[in-house]
Amino acid sequence: MKGAIMNAKDAVYGSLAECYVTLEGNRYNLMSLTEFESKWDVTVTDVPILGKVGMGHKSAGGKGTWSGTAHYNHSVFRKMADTYQKTGVMPYFEIQVTNEDPTSAVGRQTIIHHDCLCDTFTLAKFLAGEEILDEELSGTFESWDMPESFNLLEGMQ
Repeated sequence: MKGAIMNAKDAVYGSLAECYVTLEGNRYNLMSLTEFESKWDVTVTDVPILGKVGMGHKSAGGKGTWSGTAHYNHSVFRKMADTYQKTGVMPYFEIQVTNEDPTSAVGRQTIIHHDCLCDTFTLAKFLAGEEILDEELSGTFESWDMPESFNLLEGMQ
């Protein structure tokens, strides 16, 4: 007997996501983002074990990174870079990403990234003949919460 098969309508359409940045008490809708991804990389340590040929492994911390592409049409992060280069103070911020596609049975998922920093800034740019300018964004975060998670699809459990 064949197992359950996912319905195509349950794939999540990415253009319906929302992304907000909270920086120094201000909340910005980063609707200019066209792509975003965050990752939590677990640090795995080798554990030598007497009497065993193979190496054991143990999780020992983690690191959060994020990256994205945005239309080059706001100065929120450039102002942050300007403050940092003039004062030496780099403000931490939050990034909240929600995915919800009303046609999918998975519902809604929200991830809130805490204590974010940018690690690179595009200050100015142009490209002759280019119709639309974009910029790459990236940085780190220290922790995250998931106040909303996707529903399990029928047949997954």
